[in-house]
Amino acid sequence: MENKLPIFDKNFVGSLIPQKSPFVMVDKLLSFSENGVVAGLTVSDENLFFSNGAFQESGLIEHMAQSVALFTGYQFYLKNEPAPTGYIGSIKSIEILQLPKKEEAIVTTIHVLHEFMGVTLVDIVSTLNDKEIARGQMKTVLAN
Repeated sequence: MENKLPIFDKNFVGSLIPQKSPFVMVDKLLSFSENGVVAGLTVSDENLFFSNGAFQESGLIEHMAQSVALFTGYQFYLKNEPAPTGYIGSIKSIEILQLPKKEEAIVTTIHVLHEFMGVTLVDIVSTLNDKEIARGQMKTVLAN
């Protein structure tokens, strides 16, 4: 695959993160830089976290975490190395203002605040149609 962004091939995007179907919560890589990534997910009623007509809070938080994993996975892809496994080290001050509905497209911007020895601290903002629906800060850690 070429390094042209945006990438809408959800199978390729899924190959950049350690999670596997049906637990994949990102389906687009919209932009990438050394300081962050913009990821996307179109909500489907087939999604594990879709319930009562909406994408639930737990799914939105997992989507945010996988957006961070996508940042790391794409970094490794550009170096022709396999995507590492990581986990959420901590979640700080997540605010969820609105739950996405079926077929709505979440766009999540990850801004890296600090990256050191496999630990990444990020600010995260998720939007629907350019309206903020969630924000927070997360620390992820690469497994050895």
